[in-house]
Parts: sequence; structure tokens; C-alpha cells
Amino acid sequence: MRLGVDLDGVVADMESELVRQAELLFGHVPVASGPAPNSPPEPEDGLDLVPALQRLRLTPRQQSRLWKHVEGIENFWESLSEHEAGAVARLAAIAEERRWEVIFLTKRPETSGATAQIQSQRWLQAKGFPMPSVFVVQGSRGLISAALALDAVIDDRPENCLDVVVDSRARSVLVWRFDESQVPPGAKRLGINVVTTVNAAFDSLIQIDTDGSPARTVVGRMKRLLGIKPEPTRA
Repeated sequence: MRLGVDLDGVVADMESELVRQAELLFGHVPVASGPAPNSPPEPEDGLDLVPALQRLRLTPRQQSRLWKHVEGIENFWESLSEHEAGAVARLAAIAEERRWEVIFLTKRPETSGATAQIQSQRWLQAKGFPMPSVFVVQGSRGLISAALALDAVIDDRPENCLDVVVDSRARSVLVWRFDESQVPPGAKRLGINVVTTVNAAFDSLIQIDTDGSPARTVVGRMKRLLGIKPEPTRA
């Protein structure tokens, strides 16, 4: 299996660190209990930090000031905690055992210190994933998934998951840590697998891999690279 894994919101807990930095600047900062609103973000449209910034009850000016502050923190991306302790090391073990190819995807902006890519690689290594492949990308996750011939993608943003199912042949797994009633309408109908933890995402992909997905075989891989749909499995 060739797997794409988003970083922030999936394995890395960026929001908690943003809250901590915001409280250093502004004192107590309320955080919305649900997903980020759909209103346009103020300064960093399209970046992975936007939903987390929007969930903080800050004015646009405070959001901008917070990001300028974070931008100046040397190697900020290496300071984050895992969302679920041990998840990165578990993924490394699964990938080794099952011969998965894992590519970590992120839209992280640059901060002081090393590049976002190098910071992300160091963070993953420190959490137990040796020699990680990290792509700092822009644009549709679906088109990126298609270009990289991914079999599955784990993400925490519904719009990214939708891009994956629309623009690629990859399976899409949405890590949704909010109330199930707030899952965007149509996500499951479109074939997006919705789970509440990243470990549950791993479990679901292990099951798919165990069941013998056509993408596991050499012929299946060649068909995917050539854009040929696998034949349906017969009972």
C-alpha cells in the first residue's frame, strides 16, 4: 500500500501549541468546541494552520499577530506534541511489517530555523519514524494523490478528503475528532471513511490491506499507474 498521511491535525497536535502561544500573548483564549467555521481565513489562506487559527476566538488582528509571533519561533514545527502518543512509531512498525510506502503531506509555512520539510522530518524521526518522506505541497490533495499514485490518504480536513475521492483513485480516511453529528453531510455517502482517531484510521487500512486490495499486487500497482480500474471482486 502506498499511503499519504497529513501531519497537522492527524499525527501532530498543532492546535494545542497555537493555544499555548496565543495565551502567552493574549492571556486566556477560548477555543471553539466544533470544527472551524467556513468563513475565509484572514492571513494565511490555504495553509494547514488555518482551521486551528479559526477555532481560536481571536480577532483577525490577533490571528495575524499570533502567526507573526509563531513565524519567529526557531524550529516551531519540532515543538509539537503527537495527537495520540505513540501513533507515529506505530505507523512506522506497521509500514515495516506490511511493506507500506508512507509519504507525509503538509502545507506547513516556513518559520525561523530549518525549512518546514527538515523540521517535519526531524519531528517524525524523534517520534519513531526513521527516514520519513515529507512533501511540503500546495494545491488539491486529490491531484497530488493521483500524481503520487497513492492508494489511501489520511487527513483531518473534509475538503481535502473530498478532493481525494474526486480527483484520484485513492481511498480517503477522515480523522474527525468532533461530534459525529458535525461530520459534513455526504462524507460517508461519497465513500470517505470517517474515524475518530488516527489509530482507528490505521486499523481500517490494515483491514483493507489484509482483505487483499488489488493495489497490493504488482499487477494492481501497474494498473493504478496506468489509470486502469481494477475489476470488481467476485464472490
